Amino acid sequence: MKTSDFDYDLPQELIAQTPLSDRTQSRMLVVHKNTGETEDRHFYDIIEYFKPGDVLVRNNTRVIPARLFGTKEQTGAHVELLLLRQEEDDVWECLAGNAKVIKPGTVISFHDGRLKAECVSTGDKGIRRMKMLYSGIFNEILDELGNVPLPPYIKEKLNDPERYQTVYAKVRGSAAAPTAGLHFTPEVFEALQKKGVQIADVTLHVGLGTFRPMSTENIEEHDMHSELCMMSQETADILNKAKEEGRRIIAVGTTSVRTLESVWNAYGRFAACTLDTKLFIYPGYEWHTVDCILTNFHLPKSTLIMMISSFTGYDLTFKAYRHAVEERYRFFSFGDCMFITNE
Repeated sequence: MKTSDFDYDLPQELIAQTPLSDRTQSRMLVVHKNTGETEDRHFYDIIEYFKPGDVLVRNNTRVIPARLFGTKEQTGAHVELLLLRQEEDDVWECLAGNAKVIKPGTVISFHDGRLKAECVSTGDKGIRRMKMLYSGIFNEILDELGNVPLPPYIKEKLNDPERYQTVYAKVRGSAAAPTAGLHFTPEVFEALQKKGVQIADVTLHVGLGTFRPMSTENIEEHDMHSELCMMSQETADILNKAKEEGRRIIAVGTTSVRTLESVWNAYGRFAACTLDTKLFIYPGYEWHTVDCILTNFHLPKSTLIMMISSFTGYDLTFKAYRHAVEERYRFFSFGDCMFITNE
C-alpha cells in the first residue's frame, strides 16, 4: 500500500485549537467493526459500551516541557530543541530546529546560560544527541525554562498546560500527549470501576515514532523511530489473566496499542519489561492483544491512521472519517474521539 492511500480531505476549520472546558463533552463516533455500523454519541456515553470484566489499558506517561529555545554560543544563531528521550548521564536525544548549525562540540545556551546543551553527536533528519549542562535539579530547571510542545497545527495559546496532560499522567518523559486519554476524568474511571472494569497502566514515552510524518510513499519502506515503553508485573498479571479468561482488553489510544502489541511480540505473552519499540502497524498486521480501541482522529497519511485502518479495516476506517468530516467532528489532539468496538 502507498502513503497516498491514507490521505483524506479535511477542512482546516475542523482542526481543534483548544480543549473543551469539560473533557467528557467531546463527541464520540462509535464504530462497530463487526457490522460496519456507526453511532454519533458523546464521550460521557462510553460507560455503556463496557461490561464487567473488561480491562481498560491506558498510557500513564506525562508530557515534559520539552521545547527549548536558545542560541548558539559561537554565533548567536537561534536554535530550537525538542527533547525526545533521555539517555545516559544527562545526554538527551533531541530534534533540532536549524539543525544545520549544530555540529559535535556546538554549545547552545538557554536563558542567559542557566541551562546549556553541548552536541555529542549528530543523526539524520535533525536528530542530535545533546549533553545538558546545568547546576541544580534538571527537572526543576526544565519545568521553569521549557515550553509545552504543542503540535504545529495548534495555533492558539494553551492557557492551562495541564489540559495537555491526561488526569492520570504520572511518569515523566513524553514529547507529546497520548491524546485519546484527554477525554477521561476521575469520575469516568470511578463509574467504570463500579461497573466491574479493571484499569491497567502501561507507559510509552511519546516521541518521533508516534508523530513523525511518513518518509516514503511505499509504507513498507518507512523507518519508525524507536520509543521507550514499559509494563509492570501487576499490569502483566491482569492482562494475562484477562486473556486466559477470554475477557476484553480495551486500549486507550495508539500508544497503549503499540505497547501491548510490542510486549506480546517480544515475549508471546504479557510480561514485566522495559523495551524500545519500533513497531509499525499497518493493514496486513496480525493482531494479538486488543479487542477495542478508543482513539482520536488522526492526521492524513500518518502512521496512526494506518494502525487504525489495520484494526478496523481500511474501508470502514475511511467511511468513518468521511462521516466525521460531514458531521463536523473536531479533529486531532484537542478534538473528538472514535470508539472502535467488537460488539
